[in-house]
Amino acid sequence: MAAHESKNFAEKHGPDAKPDSLIREEILKRTKNNELPCAVAFEIAKSMGVLPKEVGKTADLMNFRLVKCQMGLFGHTPETKAVKPHPDASSELKAAIQNALVNERLPCKSAWEIASRLDIGKMTVSGACEAMNLKIKPCQLGAF
Repeated sequence: MAAHESKNFAEKHGPDAKPDSLIREEILKRTKNNELPCAVAFEIAKSMGVLPKEVGKTADLMNFRLVKCQMGLFGHTPETKAVKPHPDASSELKAAIQNALVNERLPCKSAWEIASRLDIGKMTVSGACEAMNLKIKPCQLGAF
């Protein structure tokens, strides 16, 4: 996919926002087709010692599309969303999700922490949220 001229991702950051030049260079080294996979964004954040949201903001300001969400929520093909409801989630997982809700939503960071703590996949957590009709928000990269 080429540049995403139909959507201006930079708009949400205001007219004076500028991409971080070091993060920008790292994004350019690791991507193609103006798309930044979630896992690559996290690799960049870790290697540079910055927060994932800084990588996401820089990608937005470059008008790069964030793709392949590790929670399965956006940027997958042929369908945008890869996660499917997981109605038979364990009571332990459901309780962990309920205990981590903020304003009736599960922050992405909390979903990752739950997955790590319970030694399960991130998409198992997001699938349980789908079955429970709960939104995962905010995204650590700032996509939503």
